[in-house]
Amino acid sequence: MKFGSSKKFKIMQITDMQEIPAVSPDTIALLEAAVEAEKPDLVVYTGDQIKGYGVTYRGKGKELENAVAATIKKLLAPVTKRNIPFAVTFGNHDRQVGISNKDQFEHIYKSLPNCIGEQAEGIDGGGTCCIPIKSSDGSGKDVFCLYLFDSGTDAKGGGYEPFDTKIIDWYQKTRDTLKEKNGDYVPSIVFQHIPLCEYYNVLKQVKKNTKGAIRAFRTHKNEYYVLGDTCRKGDMLCEPPSIPNENTGEFDAISEKGDVMAVFVGHDHKNSFVGRYKNVDLGFTQSSGFNVYGNRTKRGVRIITLDEDKPGAYQTYTRTFDELVGTKVQRPVYDYLSSKAPETVDAAIPMITKAVGILAAIVVIIILLSRLL
Repeated sequence: MKFGSSKKFKIMQITDMQEIPAVSPDTIALLEAAVEAEKPDLVVYTGDQIKGYGVTYRGKGKELENAVAATIKKLLAPVTKRNIPFAVTFGNHDRQVGISNKDQFEHIYKSLPNCIGEQAEGIDGGGTCCIPIKSSDGSGKDVFCLYLFDSGTDAKGGGYEPFDTKIIDWYQKTRDTLKEKNGDYVPSIVFQHIPLCEYYNVLKQVKKNTKGAIRAFRTHKNEYYVLGDTCRKGDMLCEPPSIPNENTGEFDAISEKGDVMAVFVGHDHKNSFVGRYKNVDLGFTQSSGFNVYGNRTKRGVRIITLDEDKPGAYQTYTRTFDELVGTKVQRPVYDYLSSKAPETVDAAIPMITKAVGILAAIVVIIILLSRLL
């Protein structure tokens, strides 16, 4: 990849399509409209492209691979038919379909035109790579770098597994190699699926009854948060960041030399914000798929624009379904109900407890009334 004569480079992040073989027309409508309107130089898919746990993916072996491949080809068609380069990493749900991330990457994604990003040497699976963006002057100098990290999957017993320290080691070596080649650390952005533990540092802990407060779980159990002061106007925090159960030092590594200026993730479908912690922007991008829960017509994509003349800076904004396509969706009832459903098992437990409590109270009232009548 390289900067063109405009010295600008536009990236589109698409995350959490989480689609099934019967791909939602609304998902495709959003992607078509976004790509046509923005005309990105590169599209980065940050995981959960497919609903790997879905019962609609049937069969084994080649039959299953064909079903997954057909879905992925439909989802990527708005990009591939326009000959736009794309890169891909994976989420916690992709591999749940029964095909490893490595096999999905090697056998499906790489078979499509303009797939870029070679899997990092010594790292298992797929979805971890370094993509340098070279100068427009033809010198071959790396002006910018994009890192894609496979952030892992679900942990046994609940939550999410620790970030792989092998990827941290690989990143540090790659970063230092780029410095040796180019004379200084190369400004970079990281894309991955699951947010880092430090995402809570761009939020503000508040009391339970604070307006807009979101209840957190697991390592932040029974704590409540709103967006912090470094977040931007129009940002959305609609669910707690679902972070790994253990912090293995990813943020410390990417922040130690000042090369990484931002991280962008998906995973928590309703969140869309950018906050700053220790000189690194930590950003969420909302989901784009309509066959899974999301923030209704605020589903969308993120645009990140780099400037060759200002390599330490970038601009970002999101484009949403309601502004690109409209306010009407194909399945309004499903869309409404899925937007109200609990996002995780942890979020569901209080709702279930409350429902059971209400049911128990109704039973008690009926019993008391039966005794009085």
